[in-house]
Amino acid sequence: MIVVTRLNKSRFSINPDLIERIQENPDTVIVMVNGAKYVVTESMEEVIGLVVHYRAAVISLASLQKTEDLSSVPPSLR
Repeated sequence: MIVVTRLNKSRFSINPDLIERIQENPDTVIVMVNGAKYVVTESMEEVIGLVVHYRAAVISLASLQKTEDLSSVPPSLR
């Protein structure tokens, strides 16, 4: 999950695998595959960075599980 911020400053998390597209006009709108739209304070580049970081963490965790050395993995990623 990635954490983003609504315009009213409340934070929430979304599954980045369900993002269909991200638009800026001028606010950043995240459009999900089910049609839900979320207006967030983060820029398009920041949301993309969050998704890239999330996916890198998933791949890193998967490679660690192959070696079964999870001691260095933060609890939030286990």
